[in-house]
Amino acid sequence: MPRDYANHSSTALQRLPEYKRDDAWIHAFLREAKVAHIASARDDQPFLNPSTFWFDEANHQIIFHSNVAGRMRSNIESNSSVAFEASELGKMLPSNVALEFSLQFRSVIVFGTARILTDPDEIRRVMYGLIHKYFPAMIAGKEYREITDKELKRTSVYAIKIEEWSGKENWKDRADQSDEWPALDEEWFE
Repeated sequence: MPRDYANHSSTALQRLPEYKRDDAWIHAFLREAKVAHIASARDDQPFLNPSTFWFDEANHQIIFHSNVAGRMRSNIESNSSVAFEASELGKMLPSNVALEFSLQFRSVIVFGTARILTDPDEIRRVMYGLIHKYFPAMIAGKEYREITDKELKRTSVYAIKIEEWSGKENWKDRADQSDEWPALDEEWFE
């Protein structure tokens, strides 16, 4: 029977607590992860959007952007509650038991509220932070044109206030195996 999550925090009741990671691990992971998925909703219709992002550690928030007009902007204007996920997948892990097949993974889930940034100076600061994450050697005004007012009018930039988060990692070499069934041949682990 499924657990009742209604009276618990969003990150409570982890099924495999040994996979749970601490805040330092989460910080390091968010610095390096490349793609996130942001979930929003409007009128009971969930929406999931892949995006680049920047973890603004100094302000404990996640920065991302989208088009000025679109579903993400409309959803957040209507309902600021969001969920954020970033993950890294490794190799598939076979088992000799059907329900033990697995995969290596690292992930962070964030629950929070998103706000649409409106101050041009703040938007420029966080957008340069986002660009620097992916292209740390490039300099605005040297390798690429600085952000213009015209570009700001075409972009919605968001900050997710982190209310709760959890990090998980399963990077073991093999999935659990049963001694009640013949062992898998080594070829499955290559």
